[in-house]
Amino acid sequence: MDARRDSLRVVAAADYSWAQATTAWIGLGSNLDDSRALIEAALEALGAQSSIVLQAVSSAWETSPVGPVAQGAYLNAAAVLQTDQSATDLLDLLLSVEESLGRVRQERWGPRRIDLDLLLFGDELVDSPGLCVPHPYLMCRRFVLAPMIELAPGLKNPASSVRLIDALRALPAGEETALPVSPLRLPFRLPSVALPSD
Repeated sequence: MDARRDSLRVVAAADYSWAQATTAWIGLGSNLDDSRALIEAALEALGAQSSIVLQAVSSAWETSPVGPVAQGAYLNAAAVLQTDQSATDLLDLLLSVEESLGRVRQERWGPRRIDLDLLLFGDELVDSPGLCVPHPYLMCRRFVLAPMIELAPGLKNPASSVRLIDALRALPAGEETALPVSPLRLPFRLPSVALPSD
């Protein structure tokens, strides 16, 4: 086992026993440079945090861009994790990982090397100037919904109790595409966990 792998925690379900841990869902996306490598690097960075245990990661999905800016297709994914951080602290960590991977915020809706969004944070409802949870576009973006549903078909929006799969089915056909490509590779094992399936 090389030093890089040694530096990461190889987790099992029993390793994780925080009394006040929260389940959070993260959306990942990229359409610049080596998008797959950037998403995998972001997941590796999250998995190396002592305050986080990654529980599940979706496949990479190839998705069409949304918004007025002409740009190439994206790779998107979703990850579910457990953390003892607050929602604000977790968001700060996501922004730090983005910056470490070369994210420069320029044009709104424009292309980006890496994008990490906090989609859900347990059942918490947060509406502050810097953070809105559930994510405001959670229920209307195919590239967000499809990877999450891959992991948990029965997952509900805590703000409305609407299942994400029902929101996906209600989206207009043809405006966005989202196709699973292949699994993402991680340098550590994920624990076996039960996610909402119905």
